[in-house]
Amino acid sequence: MPPPADPSARLVPVLAQIAFVVVAALVVYGFVGVTKEGEARRVCSAPCFLHPDYMAADRRAPELALKDLRGATVTLESLRGKVVLLNFWTKTCGPCLEEMPGLAELAKILRDRSDVVVVTVSIDDGPDDVKPTLQTVLREDPPFAVLFDPDSQVVGGEFGTHLFPETWFIDKRGVIRARFDGAREWNTPLVVDYVDSLRRGDYCAVKIDDHAVSGKAAHVCQEMTRS
Repeated sequence: MPPPADPSARLVPVLAQIAFVVVAALVVYGFVGVTKEGEARRVCSAPCFLHPDYMAADRRAPELALKDLRGATVTLESLRGKVVLLNFWTKTCGPCLEEMPGLAELAKILRDRSDVVVVTVSIDDGPDDVKPTLQTVLREDPPFAVLFDPDSQVVGGEFGTHLFPETWFIDKRGVIRARFDGAREWNTPLVVDYVDSLRRGDYCAVKIDDHAVSGKAAHVCQEMTRS
């Protein structure tokens, strides 16, 4: 008569299977974690390195309806489906005029992207008031739309802008994604990369408001910029 089976002998294969499953799960979990971290770095690198004064994706841009240089009315609603770079300025603002050639160069770089539009809004009186300034600064017709809000009802009232220049990045759904206070160097690969990420609908899970950084990917932004 054969000796009774040793229960521990049957347990060894079971434990080995369990160990294999656990190790495999840890490997998969680690791979997914690394993949997510890498994706967060890809999506967030441009906006984080650009240091916006505000970044999020939970506020829709106020509507506007303003006339351009030719007297035609332009609305944000009519620009749905496009990434909008909205720049506020006035001819008496030195930094506004300093950054304008770079903004014009950016508009030219983005010209072949039909789903992007650069729009500037002046709080000056109208076309005749700014045409000499634009000609002096750009030495050509502006390659971007120029709208007018002489009473600052939209710029100051709806957007709350009182210091110039100020630039807003609005995605295709009309959601404010970033705001930059003060003059910037706009004709850079980093800015173009950020615009292209918004065109793709990429979402960086970082919120920046009043210099506070939060959100699921906040650590990624902080590590990359050492802020």
